[in-house]
Amino acid sequence: MKRKYLPRIADKLLRERLDSSGAVLVEGPKWCGKTWTATQVSQSQLYLQDPDMQASYLRAADTKPSLLLKGATPRLLDEWQTAPVLWDAVRFAVDQRGEAGQFILTGSAVPKDDVVQHTGTGRISRLMMRPMSLFESQESNGSVSLKDLFDGTTEIDSFSQLTIERIAFAIVRGGWPASIGDTEKNAMRHAIDYVEAIINTDVSRVDGIERNPVRVRALLRSLSRNISTLATIKTIHDDIAMGSGDESVSEKTISQYLNALSRIFVTEDLPAWNPALRSKTAVRTSPKRQFIDPSIAGAVLRLTPERLLDDFRYFGFLFESLCDRDLRVYAEAIDGQVFHYRDAAGLESDAVVCLNDGRWAAIEVKLGAKEIEEAAKHLLMLKEKVDADKMREPSFLMILTGTEIAYRRDDGVFVVPLGCLKD
Repeated sequence: MKRKYLPRIADKLLRERLDSSGAVLVEGPKWCGKTWTATQVSQSQLYLQDPDMQASYLRAADTKPSLLLKGATPRLLDEWQTAPVLWDAVRFAVDQRGEAGQFILTGSAVPKDDVVQHTGTGRISRLMMRPMSLFESQESNGSVSLKDLFDGTTEIDSFSQLTIERIAFAIVRGGWPASIGDTEKNAMRHAIDYVEAIINTDVSRVDGIERNPVRVRALLRSLSRNISTLATIKTIHDDIAMGSGDESVSEKTISQYLNALSRIFVTEDLPAWNPALRSKTAVRTSPKRQFIDPSIAGAVLRLTPERLLDDFRYFGFLFESLCDRDLRVYAEAIDGQVFHYRDAAGLESDAVVCLNDGRWAAIEVKLGAKEIEEAAKHLLMLKEKVDADKMREPSFLMILTGTEIAYRRDDGVFVVPLGCLKD
């Protein structure tokens, strides 16, 4: 049965970018729905990985790339990095035509730095697309809007139908469009197949450098064990040595492997937030280790929802990863970015959403209700610590939970179930 296209937050963003730019590059991991989304908008398509036509397309790209740009606009060039010369061809065509909305390029890997001559600045807009958020997969009811909270909403009152069991399933299934609505068995098989492709093919194909699949697997296992933490390269190195017995792998090699995983959008670490503070407290600058989707960790470790429910400590780390994924999707829609905060005094905020106009909000992630009181205390401490004269007051403080009821506490902190949140 043919799957139905579920609307994506990226649909609106893509149309907006096409209205203002000659071309739009839609980046993101394989299998997250880039091509399907771009096809909804495009008027003609070029699928560079079509096995029947690929050799012909590559010959044309080598001799006269402009031939591949002919067609009704917006024209989709799917997996453009297969023929990197198309980047400069698109940039030149946009200059010559002088019109917006000419091309959509999709890519699931960042090509080597020296394969294009120009950055595309001013001609090619970039749009990051991630796996589906819970609102897009219709598991969050969207009764609490991140945008509305930034715009001053002060009262919320709603109820999430997303149980802990369903959250556990959503984590191991992931936000991959092909898995939404599928059986648990099939969804888990999809995630495992995705991970095996990363290990055995994709991580080496990105730049043509052969990488040891055993080491890639060991690295992914270490990243899975250290998900949602500030694990350093040395920590990961020591963990690999202990877990696999491979003490010969160097920290330099691990860094190179991590770079390759980032370039194929498997990992997406959360950068540190460095605000202006009232005191001279040192702020940690290490990124928080994250996959583009928590199901990658689940697949690497062969987790089932039942196993996750038996280990609530690790469940909490993966829930934080799920929240980070969704917050990034929602923040992208309102011109924002997501960071984390931790200082030398131990004060932290699991997520800080910063809009490009200077507004910001601090968020703590708690799977259950027991830690809500402590989380609220930490958020209020962070609010007092930030220099509001230089940074503004936070637009809001939020505790993002796996619980059921959304409400505003007497101290002004919002408690919001992930199953209620949207952009």
